Amino acid sequence: MRKLIAQQWVTLDNIVAEEDGGLSFVSGEPFDDSRSTPFRDSSMELINSVDTMILGATTYKQSTGWATATDQGEYGRKLNELTKVVASTTLDEAPWGDFSAGTVTPDPASTIRELKQQDGKHLWLWGSLTLMQSLFDEGLIDEVRMLVCPSTRGAGRRFFQDRRDLALIEASGFDNGVVLLRYEVKN
Repeated sequence: MRKLIAQQWVTLDNIVAEEDGGLSFVSGEPFDDSRSTPFRDSSMELINSVDTMILGATTYKQSTGWATATDQGEYGRKLNELTKVVASTTLDEAPWGDFSAGTVTPDPASTIRELKQQDGKHLWLWGSLTLMQSLFDEGLIDEVRMLVCPSTRGAGRRFFQDRRDLALIEASGFDNGVVLLRYEVKN
């Protein structure tokens, strides 16, 4: 069965969005295809393990610039080629530049249950904190990937606001200061 992997960039103090909704703490790096780094390799490992990206409506609207990004190399190409599913009750369509448009679903839990039963690679929930919380409540998230940035914000929207039991899969640090924490969700 396919897994749903939720990924979030997060500060050391559990903030996933600043008070204004910003993400100035994100400290990744463009994906330079001319050299391999452990961070790039880890990111490529994830993107090679998925074939579908799940986004909430707000994250979708903030992310469509990826369709024209020219500085993300192979990673950007693979991201753009993923099947996209956008959870929204207000959008009628979800274009993605010159790439295949996303499918809009007003019932993401039902859609993800169906997708998990189909053949294919894993599903990737990209950002979309409100959607993520509802999918946690439905017991649909199998893995959490936290990209912990070397900064704090003190205030903002927190990743976890309730109790979750998780089992560590991996903890890896990178030269850019980011730490990847991967957890299996115990339902």
